Amino acid sequence: MKEQIEEKNTEMSSVISRSEEFIQKNQKTIIIVVCAILVVVLAIFGLRKWYFQPRETRAAEEMFAAEQWFAQGDFDKALNGDDTYRGFLSIIDNYGCTKAGKLARYYAGASYLRMGNYDEAIHMLKKYNGKDTFTGPLAEMMLADAYMEQGDSKAAAEHYTSAAKMADNFVTAPTALFKAGMAYIMLNDNKKAVDCFQQIKDNYPESSEWNEVDKYMAIAENAQ
Repeated sequence: MKEQIEEKNTEMSSVISRSEEFIQKNQKTIIIVVCAILVVVLAIFGLRKWYFQPRETRAAEEMFAAEQWFAQGDFDKALNGDDTYRGFLSIIDNYGCTKAGKLARYYAGASYLRMGNYDEAIHMLKKYNGKDTFTGPLAEMMLADAYMEQGDSKAAAEHYTSAAKMADNFVTAPTALFKAGMAYIMLNDNKKAVDCFQQIKDNYPESSEWNEVDKYMAIAENAQ
């Protein structure tokens, strides 16, 4: 037992010795690597503190006027701004990587949709990648609405279905499922339409769509 302990101690001493020898031989390289890592860490910290955070603050402040115009239904001004305040398009151009800049794409897409400019609405909404349970599904539904307005019922149905899966709640999911069902009826895919309506009937009795779903389910079932 004693011999084994002594053998292990010898091995450990050998490892330590080799490590010390490696450090001595490569001391300059190690110092350069450590300094480089420190420079990168400090640069990232500095960028966040003195560049990204102030831009986030400015972008959020500049969004306020555009959001007010949007709420008032002045979508052209919301998009383009005026002589004093930026609109969503300018905010996207200048602060596109900030949270406010990303949200501006959502508002810009919604504005174009309400103005009847469906190509631009699709362009903006495709670029928006909302992760929350509210704007994400709404953006997906608006994208579907734009396709529906263009007569592309297939793309609309796909995006309505996708929106329903993004958030399981009684606010957005039943609306998305109902619109998907209507789009599938237009496509003569009545089996999928019935499936969408059945999901509303089974899972969202508190929604306004639940009161209407039987009528449209009957239409889809009779057309099969």
